[in-house]
Amino acid sequence: MTVSVSRRVQRVKPSPTLAVTSRAARLKAEGHDIISLSVGEPDFDTPAHVAQAGIEAIQQGFTRYTNVDGVNELKDAIIAKFERDNGIRYERSQILVSSGAKQTIYNLCMAVLDPGDEAIIPAPYWVSYPDMVMLADGLPVTPFAGAAQGYKITPRQLAAAITPKTRLVLLNSPCNPTGAAYTRAELRALGEVLLEHPRIVIGTDDMYEKIYWGPEPFCSLLTAVPELYNRTVTINGCSKAYAMTGWRLGYCGGPKEIITAMSTIQGQSTTNASSISQKAAIAALNASQECVEKMNAAFKERHDFIVEGLNSLPGVSCVPGYGTFYAFFDVTKAMAEHGCRDDNEFAELLLNEAGVALVAGSGFGAPGHMRLSFACSMQTLEKALERMRKALSTPRVAKSA
Repeated sequence: MTVSVSRRVQRVKPSPTLAVTSRAARLKAEGHDIISLSVGEPDFDTPAHVAQAGIEAIQQGFTRYTNVDGVNELKDAIIAKFERDNGIRYERSQILVSSGAKQTIYNLCMAVLDPGDEAIIPAPYWVSYPDMVMLADGLPVTPFAGAAQGYKITPRQLAAAITPKTRLVLLNSPCNPTGAAYTRAELRALGEVLLEHPRIVIGTDDMYEKIYWGPEPFCSLLTAVPELYNRTVTINGCSKAYAMTGWRLGYCGGPKEIITAMSTIQGQSTTNASSISQKAAIAALNASQECVEKMNAAFKERHDFIVEGLNSLPGVSCVPGYGTFYAFFDVTKAMAEHGCRDDNEFAELLLNEAGVALVAGSGFGAPGHMRLSFACSMQTLEKALERMRKALSTPRVAKSA
């Protein structure tokens, strides 16, 4: 007897990032020499004072359920962070703490989308956005912004994507996978479009806010367009900035009605985020940010190195980013030179012949690209580049005379 599963789950697919990471781990376990640059996870340890706060929480018995939406001390730290860094003011009733920003975004989709509602997700996008929308019975709409426009959609593209069914817009800046970041003026221009459509809720994923080196200060959507305050959910977390991926701690601020709905969703799924992680997050947000600045400087150095190196490879073109720890590069020429039908086949080529695991761009809504995580040592990046150069140095497809 075959056990059937819901049509809902059949609409979505496993995360390609996790799939590549898992496969690379299996190959390593089998004795293959694999350099995995697929996972989006800082290679730094959680800062000592943050880890100590978690240890003290355990020692002091802070190991029981908390309020679904988070403890007040952490909410106050989040409120202070939003006002200090972004000029956005919230009250405790407008804050929700979740088990990672991924859950925050899922809660948002579940809270605002009805069957048939559309959600605009600019491509290239983080792999999970469309699938979370579909799990909420929504329809993802993915206007594409290529390298020529810095992987950032224009106001005209946004306006063209909006229909009477549009209910949600998800913006991610700096962007996973491209590293592109919208300027204040660009956000203002997008906001002017959204101001004309009062039914639309906006979710801004600012997860990489602290991993940023753009020519002007980081700007969140509400900082640029405060008029959207009553329908924007500003999303962030501790995973990337504080090297706390395994602690699973995300948070958001937004309109009370939406936050209450999101909290209701969370209350019937996971309840509260880990009590221990909440205590660690308080230390992360309230203490000196020097540790964040040091990690950011290292990521910037790696970014500059890997972008230059990728652009020196045959058939590869990489646009510099302004944040995150990813390089996103066009491999359409290299694919043609090596007879690869698509970017998934090209990823296989690099894995099998170079021993380098990357994620194909099609999983991010950008076929013909690859994503590389430089959240690793410079020595690892040097070795990976050399392997890729060797594998790509001799084209497989003969050029016509």
